[in-house]
Amino acid sequence: MKILISGASGLVGTALEPFLRVGGHDVNKLVRTKNSKNCCDVYWDPYHDELDQASLHGVEAVVHLSGENIAGRWTSGKKARIRDSRITTTRLLSQTIANLEHRPKVFVCASAVGYYGDRGDELLSEDSKFGDGFLADVVREWEAATAPAAANGIRTVNLRIGVVLSRAGGALAKMLTPFKMGAGGIIGSGKQYWSWVAIDDVVGAIHHALITESLKGPVNLVAPQPVTNAEFTKTLGRVISRPTLFPMPAFAAKAAFGEMAEALLLASTRVEPRKLVESGYQFKHPDLEGALQESLKKNQ
Repeated sequence: MKILISGASGLVGTALEPFLRVGGHDVNKLVRTKNSKNCCDVYWDPYHDELDQASLHGVEAVVHLSGENIAGRWTSGKKARIRDSRITTTRLLSQTIANLEHRPKVFVCASAVGYYGDRGDELLSEDSKFGDGFLADVVREWEAATAPAAANGIRTVNLRIGVVLSRAGGALAKMLTPFKMGAGGIIGSGKQYWSWVAIDDVVGAIHHALITESLKGPVNLVAPQPVTNAEFTKTLGRVISRPTLFPMPAFAAKAAFGEMAEALLLASTRVEPRKLVESGYQFKHPDLEGALQESLKKNQ
């Protein structure tokens, strides 16, 4: 299968590209550098509506992973970049492939469990209503931007991804240093749910979405066992053999990270991967301790 990937240099993209190549797929990458020496690179500039349709000839599937990192204090400029890097890029890519004479069969677009907002201990499926707040608003618009592709007969999958566990980057990589120093602890009350997923299952589920014709629309990409922050903290401490005695009160988290803390660290989102499971996907790392052990074993 000839597959086009955006965001190939990111956390998920760098794991997905070699997986697909080893599986025998032909992978092309969307890049922002003109005149790339790599013959498989396709230039685009989504902020100036630049994406040559002819360069997409023969593409059978598209995986869209681009997006500004949401970590960090959410200034007005940061929030604009978070929004534009998802909605503007998705809209251009969706409209472009929708207008092709020979369209791809499937469009897999990253999304996020931030769609649901802060929901306490409510168990959330793909049928649950959207939540409130900046992230929920962004995700709604992000998914809506895939409409041109879906309306033109391209099977479109919006993968609502949870907290990705990988030593190579993301939340886990940022947590390791304080935890290894024995300075880790719960955040806020510790009762908020974190819906997580191992990087191996992110890659596996993307491949599953590419080849499973029954999958379309929103699909929760999270492990089947969401845990509270307190459970996550205790498990990570056990896996790396460190105490977890230094909590971060909610007010301290808000002082340090502002709005981001409320939306990511203190919000509770308990999500189940109902559609993935029903479609036959089998998780490689369904439990947190096993997922952490495998994630931290790599690249040592």
